[in-house]
Amino acid sequence: MALKLSTLKFASSRGNTFSEARQLVRRLVVLLCVSLIFAGCSSTPPQPAPLNRYEFQRPEMGVPFRLVLYAPDESNAKAAAEAAFHRIQQLNDIMSDYDPDSELSRLSQSSGQGKEVPLSPDLWYVLARSQALAERSQGAFDVTVGPYVILWRRARRQHQLPDPARLAEARKAVGYQHMRLDPKRHTAQLIVPNMRLDLGGIGKGYAVGEALKTLRTLGITRALIEGGGDVAVSEPPPGKAGWRVELPPLDATNAPPARFLSLRNAAISTSGDLYQRLEIEGKRYSHIVDPHTGIGLTDHSIVTIIAADPTTSDSLTKVVSVLGPKRGLKFIQKTPGIAARVMRQPGDKLEVYETPRFRSYYESPAAK
Repeated sequence: MALKLSTLKFASSRGNTFSEARQLVRRLVVLLCVSLIFAGCSSTPPQPAPLNRYEFQRPEMGVPFRLVLYAPDESNAKAAAEAAFHRIQQLNDIMSDYDPDSELSRLSQSSGQGKEVPLSPDLWYVLARSQALAERSQGAFDVTVGPYVILWRRARRQHQLPDPARLAEARKAVGYQHMRLDPKRHTAQLIVPNMRLDLGGIGKGYAVGEALKTLRTLGITRALIEGGGDVAVSEPPPGKAGWRVELPPLDATNAPPARFLSLRNAAISTSGDLYQRLEIEGKRYSHIVDPHTGIGLTDHSIVTIIAADPTTSDSLTKVVSVLGPKRGLKFIQKTPGIAARVMRQPGDKLEVYETPRFRSYYESPAAK
C-alpha cells in the first residue's frame, strides 16, 4: 500500500488550519500502521525443521533396549536418548531383584518382620498395579513368585528340575495375599518370612513406558522404544500411518509366515518360551512360572497383547500365558481396549487364537 505524503499542505491559501493538518497526519499514520500489519500477515510463516531418523541401543535391565526416534538434528536426538536411558537405569536401581541394594530387594528383606515400608512413587505404582491385577486374575499374575523364580533360575543353570521339597518350602512364601499395601501412606508390608518379589512380568513394560514419556517431555513425539519383548510407540514416522511391528514367529516347522502390525500411540508385548526355557527329557518348561503350582509352563506358546501402555500389555501377557488361550482370551475380552493373540503348539498341532480387536491392527497391503 503506497501513501503519498506530498499531498499534505500546511496552512495553505485554501484555508486549511493547523489542526486540520494535524488530523490528516494522524490518519496517514494510522493507514501506514495498518499497511505494515497486513504486510506482516501476508509473509510466509517459518517452516519446521525436517525430522531425521536416529537409532540407539544399550543393554539395560539385563536385555538390549532399542530407541528409534525422529529429531531435527543429532544433538537433540542424543540428548533425548540419554535422558530416556537414564530413566531406565533409574528404574532398574529401584526394581531389580538381582541388586541386593535396590529398593525392591530391601523391601523383600523386610519380609516377616512386621514392618510397613514406605515406597517411592515408582515402586508404589508398579506394586499397586500388580496387586490389582493379581486380585482380578485370582493369582494368575503374582509378583510374590520370587522364591519360585530363584529355584527355576538354578534349574536352568543345572539343567535339572527343582527339588520338590524346595518347591514346597518356597510355596509357603508365595501368595499375593501375603503383601499388604496401604494406599494412604504408600507403604507395603510383606507378612510371611522369606518372601521375594519379582517384577519380571511388569517392570520392563513400565520402564519402556516411562522412557517414552521422557522423550515426549523433551519434544520427541515420534519414537519407538523396545526392551525385552515390550514395545511402545508414539506418533508414527513422518509420512507413515503407523509404526511397522513384526509379530515374532513360533519356532515350529509348520508356523505361518511372519506378519506385521501397524501401531501408533500404543504398546505391544510378547511373552513365551521362545528364548528362555528349560528342556528336560524332551519336555519344555518356560521361564514363566505358574504362581499356583510353582512349575514353569509347559504350553509351547507365544502370547501377544496390544494395549494403550506397556505396563498393561507386559503384565497381561503373563495372565494369558498362565490361564491358557481359552480362559485367557475370555479374560482379555472383559478388559476394555485390549487386543490379544495366542499361537501355541500342543504336540504336533499348531493353534492360533485372536480377539476380533487384534485383527484390526494388521498392516494393510498398501502400507508395506
